[in-house]
Amino acid sequence: MVKFLIPLVAVLLFFLETEFSLYSPIEWHGHLYYLVPRFLILYLIFLSIYYDRKRAMWYGLIFGVLYDIFYIDIIGLYTFLYPFICFIAGYTVKYIHQHLAITTVLSLVLVALLEIVLHQFFLLISFTSVPFTEFLNQRLIPTMIANSIYLIMLGWTFKYLIEARLFKANQSTL
Repeated sequence: MVKFLIPLVAVLLFFLETEFSLYSPIEWHGHLYYLVPRFLILYLIFLSIYYDRKRAMWYGLIFGVLYDIFYIDIIGLYTFLYPFICFIAGYTVKYIHQHLAITTVLSLVLVALLEIVLHQFFLLISFTSVPFTEFLNQRLIPTMIANSIYLIMLGWTFKYLIEARLFKANQSTL
């Protein structure tokens, strides 16, 4: 059962992102703030750091294709970005400590990178006309705050879930 837990959680997070995005935008003091849940990529980053970078990249590729098909009209954008973010996370962790706090900060930096790359790409192809400062204030900062809260609540769960899977895999090889 533990064998299927990691992909099952990934599928669940893929669908939960849609449910949580229904609560966005939020109006506060006459301004709209967009909260973009990035549960799946945060999970894949943790998977890349604590379990296996290659497997996380494969999951990133699969879910990136699914994300492109279901949510946007540009095939290949998330298909490239999700595995790339997983690669960066797995590569970076070779040079830094795998402490949960450091992993959380790294995850948030990578999500910010993802959001900035997406905005710049959409700006380049004229899919959006939102200037960077407006994007920063109305989308990036609220998104980072929301995903920080999410990671504070569930980051340790991701870590221990992945470590339990790794422990179970090591036990079965003995």
